[in-house]
Amino acid sequence: MSLTDIIAQIAKAEAKADRPAGSVQLIAVSKVQPAERVDAVLKEGHRLFGENRVQEAADKWPAFRETYGSVDVHLIGPLQTNKTRQAMELFQAIHSVDRPKLANTLARLVQDLGHCPELFIQVNTGEEQQKAGVLPNETDGFVAFCRSLDLPIAGLMCIPPVDEEPSLHFALLKKLADRNGVTGLSMGMSGDFESAIALGATHVRVGSAIFGARTGGTA
Repeated sequence: MSLTDIIAQIAKAEAKADRPAGSVQLIAVSKVQPAERVDAVLKEGHRLFGENRVQEAADKWPAFRETYGSVDVHLIGPLQTNKTRQAMELFQAIHSVDRPKLANTLARLVQDLGHCPELFIQVNTGEEQQKAGVLPNETDGFVAFCRSLDLPIAGLMCIPPVDEEPSLHFALLKKLADRNGVTGLSMGMSGDFESAIALGATHVRVGSAIFGARTGGTA
């Protein structure tokens, strides 16, 4: 499947859900992808990508930005506190804010750097022990905590359990977002982004459907 195909499917899903054209942003998940595959997608004109690791992004994107100019890159993987400053300088958005210590570090660095990426709170909608994210019943309090630090909370993010119906988790994330007055919904990957769009996704994270198979998980 090509980038053009994915963009067409997103447009079709927007229309089916009676949503405005262009209301969903496509994050091309380039983590662990060979440079030539990323370069090919850049040559097609796409300018929004997702990375899982700070160091991989630091190694990859400065050179691409020298060649292609402005490219937005979002961090969609976990963020270690000691990598926060580097992440804030590299990424236009961070989708994995998930604990008070990280929120406090972000707030302190905003004062130092004078800017902050868009921030999404990761919600562990499946309440999986091995997965990062705020639990659903703790989301309201964590949103309020982040706002008390004047952090720019743009939305919520989730990664549904692999063995459960994703639309149930998308609906839960939408409910939590509406209740807290945030409009961004980072949800939906290669196999389920159309149902995510139907339930209000503003950002879908698509990797393998654009770039082909890779090592290091699914997207």
